[in-house]
Amino acid sequence: MTALRERMERLKCLNALQLKVLAMVLMVLDHAWATLAPDQLWLTAVGRLAFPIFAFQIAEGFRLTHDRKGYLKRMFLFALASEIPFNLMSAGGLFNPLHQNVMFTFCLALLALPVLDRARKKGAAAYIIALLVLLPVTFVVGMFTFVDYAGYGIWMVMLFYVLRDVPFGWVGELAAMFYINFVMIGGLVYNIPIAGHVVEFPEQGLAVLALIPIWLYNGKQGSHSKKIQYACYAFYPAHMLVLYILEHILYG
Repeated sequence: MTALRERMERLKCLNALQLKVLAMVLMVLDHAWATLAPDQLWLTAVGRLAFPIFAFQIAEGFRLTHDRKGYLKRMFLFALASEIPFNLMSAGGLFNPLHQNVMFTFCLALLALPVLDRARKKGAAAYIIALLVLLPVTFVVGMFTFVDYAGYGIWMVMLFYVLRDVPFGWVGELAAMFYINFVMIGGLVYNIPIAGHVVEFPEQGLAVLALIPIWLYNGKQGSHSKKIQYACYAFYPAHMLVLYILEHILYG
């Protein structure tokens, strides 16, 4: 068992920065499909992996940060800064009250995680009760605030936080990701012929594959500085603005 555990640890080859860059690339591909190449469905297919990786990193960032209030504040400020670029890219206008950018989703998750953290310190019963209360509450809040990925997105951050240090937590991650993405979100369905039968496969189900790079995370930060940190935050609104401009240059 020890030898197997050691081999598994050696497979973990991605640090936090590498994982973040991977998610950023996947996000750009997804948004490129939404703006520049809507006929290239493979772009959004691979883009399904981006959000779970970001959700994992939000949970991990909350777990490791020494300034949780500062973490939430940064997320909120960049959520505000990202809203106009997000509206331009997704709706073609400056204002869209029915869809808010994903950083607001992460802000809501960062409000929920401290509740779980405080409950856990009070014991297993309080922790379980808090989780059972937060699941429907965050779902409703996510739906009525119209944040990207709605309550499902908040749930994904929560599941990675709750299961991070649980023995065989990867089984729970796999089950929860399967249920959220295959059953609850679903979305565009591909009809795949297999052995004379047509199998329906929801595109969002591909998000489960994000667990592979997540499980390859080695717990190390990688290159880090304030410049890199803020560049990663700024990349989100910047790339959406660039895609919006390119779309209008190319298609008018």
